[in-house]
Amino acid sequence: MSYFTVSDTLYSWMVEIRRHIHMYPELSFQEKQTGAFICSKLDELGIPYRSEIGGSGVLATVGHGENTRCVALRADMDALPLHENTGLVFSSKNPGVMHACGHDGHIAILLGAASLLKEMDLPGRVRLIFQPAEEDGGGARMMIRNGALEGVKAIIGGHLDRHFAVGEIAVQPGLICAFTDGFRIEIRGKGGHAAKPHETVDSIVVASLLVMSIQTLVSREINPSLPTVITVGKFSGGTASNVIADKAVLEGTIRTTDRGVRESIKKGLARMVRAMEDLYNAKTEILFIEGYPPIENDPQICRLARSAAEKTVGADRVKGLPYPSMGGEDFSFYLEDVPGCFVRLGGGLEGPVNAPAHSPCFDFDEKALAIGASFMARAAFETLLNIEQVVETGATP
Repeated sequence: MSYFTVSDTLYSWMVEIRRHIHMYPELSFQEKQTGAFICSKLDELGIPYRSEIGGSGVLATVGHGENTRCVALRADMDALPLHENTGLVFSSKNPGVMHACGHDGHIAILLGAASLLKEMDLPGRVRLIFQPAEEDGGGARMMIRNGALEGVKAIIGGHLDRHFAVGEIAVQPGLICAFTDGFRIEIRGKGGHAAKPHETVDSIVVASLLVMSIQTLVSREINPSLPTVITVGKFSGGTASNVIADKAVLEGTIRTTDRGVRESIKKGLARMVRAMEDLYNAKTEILFIEGYPPIENDPQICRLARSAAEKTVGADRVKGLPYPSMGGEDFSFYLEDVPGCFVRLGGGLEGPVNAPAHSPCFDFDEKALAIGASFMARAAFETLLNIEQVVETGATP
């Protein structure tokens, strides 16, 4: 049996881990119980670690400490503020909090990979990064500040993806995720009686017009061959049905894949917001919240990851990504320091239950856990074997 084969016993252990974490989800930077549970499993495996990094993060190392070759594997830990509606017997026991993006699976996969790697004579060390706050807060930066990448030559990460079937792995060099920036717009008018709009400046009307107008930034000012999205996800204003609101607030996100477009959208949005002042006699304020940079996979590390994927699931089941996702991932911060590859692990369920991520009905096929662990262990091993050659050829993040 191959060192990279997940036994039935190991698979059952991983499923138990996934289900326990799913039942007790925790939000970004609150993953205290999750971190402690991960440490208990590392204790079972006899793997040394540092815990409570930034409050809840965990760093562990497998392999020979004296070897200078070191590759990192990363899993995220946090859940989302959602009321679960899956009907699973292991549904969330924390009201209003749910693992709706597969991070429970990512933890189980990395612990499974750790179990496999622990039994090997590794040609170096593998750093295991259990990272909090991917969803809200950029926990990757905090882990980096606390030494997650010290001595690391390359990093590999992955995400369960319902768009791919179990047994498929997507590996794509280059840009695969977008810039993710946020904005908050405050519109201040003049409140008054709903029956006397002529005595007011209706902030809700102004905000509504702005919501519609800003879509022309994408449709009429940006090259359509460059993927761009602006979404207003939150609209707040008003206190009563018979009162014209004196203030309205819009909050949203900007997703771009080109640095020039990113700046053009910000300038255009600021211009439109200012125009509301002259057009409707309102006062405005706009705040931009810088988000995550895009993920740009290193071609050399992708080549090694693809080789590992082909040996794990077969060449015909290794896929590419035809276009970048407009989603964001703070794995990108690791790639600013070291070369790496972020892959998609097929986890789609058959039939109508295949709900999207960030949905209260989200789930994935647990058979993906075994495949993910086998792939991650093999990818780490092959990268260790070849990392000196990759570094010598000049691969950079």
